[in-house]
Amino acid sequence: MDNKDRGGSMEAGERENRNVRYEPDEIPPPLVTAGAGLQAATIIVAPVVLTVVIVARVAEQPESYISWAVFAALIVSGVTTVLQAVKVGRIGAGYVLIMGTSGAFIAVCVAALVEGGPSTMASLIVVSSLFQFLMAARLSLLRRIFTPVVSGTVIMLIAATVMPVVFDSLTDVPEGMSSAAAPAAALATLATVAGLVLRAPSALRLWSPVIGIAVGCGVAAPFGLYDVGPVLEAPWLGLPTGAWPGLELTPGPEFWALLPAFVVVTLVGAIETLGDGVAIQRVSRRRRHATDFRVVQGALNADGTGNLLSGLAGTLPNTTYSSSISLAEVTGIGARRVGAVIGIIFMVVAFLPKGAALLIGIPGPVAASYIAVLLGLLFIQGVKIVLQDGIDHRKAVIAGLAFWIGVGFQNQAIYPDLLGDGFLGVLLGNGMTSGAIVAILMTSFLELTGPRRMRLEVGLDSETLPKLADFLRGFGSRAGWDSDSAERLVLVGEETLASLESEPVRAEDERRLVVTARSRAEGAELEFVCASDRENLEDRLSYLGEAHTRLRIPGRSRSACWSTTPRRYATRSTTAWMSSR
Repeated sequence: MDNKDRGGSMEAGERENRNVRYEPDEIPPPLVTAGAGLQAATIIVAPVVLTVVIVARVAEQPESYISWAVFAALIVSGVTTVLQAVKVGRIGAGYVLIMGTSGAFIAVCVAALVEGGPSTMASLIVVSSLFQFLMAARLSLLRRIFTPVVSGTVIMLIAATVMPVVFDSLTDVPEGMSSAAAPAAALATLATVAGLVLRAPSALRLWSPVIGIAVGCGVAAPFGLYDVGPVLEAPWLGLPTGAWPGLELTPGPEFWALLPAFVVVTLVGAIETLGDGVAIQRVSRRRRHATDFRVVQGALNADGTGNLLSGLAGTLPNTTYSSSISLAEVTGIGARRVGAVIGIIFMVVAFLPKGAALLIGIPGPVAASYIAVLLGLLFIQGVKIVLQDGIDHRKAVIAGLAFWIGVGFQNQAIYPDLLGDGFLGVLLGNGMTSGAIVAILMTSFLELTGPRRMRLEVGLDSETLPKLADFLRGFGSRAGWDSDSAERLVLVGEETLASLESEPVRAEDERRLVVTARSRAEGAELEFVCASDRENLEDRLSYLGEAHTRLRIPGRSRSACWSTTPRRYATRSTTAWMSSR
């Protein structure tokens, strides 16, 4: 199951991960490599195919297109999974990050297929993928706008806008079928998946999609809901019956109306991939290492390559599957050879029409029940992202208004007559797009009207502490703080600097430190980022991880109360808040 925060489960002080049997550079025995790859591919292949099938069926696409889209999705997923593992230049993480079709794109892809057909959807995916390459090159460009509140709210809206599509699929059965067929199959699938997720051990929990779908199909078969005819008729080896849908080279109004939605979902997906790129490093190494930005950037580049290839091939976009983190934790195998095997298996399955037919034939109620569980988890993940740094009245207003305005537009409850069916109707009629626009505008307003940040960049050496102390005293003076409060701010800086200096680092690396300070209504926010000269400090700022130190000084008195929360991701960066109250 998706869980973007699994990589943060290790305690900050933990140096040894004894669960790791094979690190990325190590070579497991051939049988171990093949077995681990086959296990992972078996678990992941069903969601890869089912997402494509649900989108195509809801958009009432012909079977020939479904056949092609499934074939292309498996090929692209296989190629990009291999790219993530072996790393070609700057493309790929060099870790086992499994790629597959993205459920986040279900609603926008259905809209694109309905409004313009497969060629319009393909062109939208190609263009939006270019924004992901831009984000990989300069993560810092968007980090002030795509805050946790914006990203979390968009993820919540993705789940809220896709769920009605899933609910429609719960009743997707042929005419003349027993009225009990759909509820029985859906309930069997839902109960099995939910039961395994709630109570099964972690090793068995990974298999919950396969087991739940198998049980659902088993219940559906006596009702005649699972048609085995196409499976029996399909050849063992061959190519899809459909043809490449092509690209729309002369985009119409529907293209421009849907493009913002595709860009927003692409960028939010990239942020989730960023988290996966950090987390996989934690669970694939025996010894704790500082997060390698080049791995994260490579993962984002491979993700963008997957989206670009998906668009060129005319199928749904790609993304990293966070099940990769769970699999690495459970099996203890992080060897990149396993990732290559998983990708090769995906590509082999693409040329097995009988296997594809077996998956395409899964009844709509069964597939919808399984995806409903994933969307429920996705919604809660969005809530967690919104709350991860705490909540105040500003964040609450942004998240609350953006979410409900998005839901209102999605359900045509907000001025449907004024919007009509034109450009604005298509643009705002998608709840994820309208909600994201609200969240981004409100966040941009806060950013533009808030106090300006002060910044210090220095080398990390014996001269750093005096320079840092002078910088923090100057900031306190500019903010109107008294001398006692400013000195407490210096103490925060000294402790944070000592923590960063204690981090393990290679002797040949010359490290630099960036400190930013900004006044807030309740005090001050300090941001410390430390990286080697070979790394991009601005991009390290984009995923700094999050050791938080808070100092509260009630009424500017001499009393102080400290609290510290553990680090989760980047080990050489920290954020500190100080309250002057």
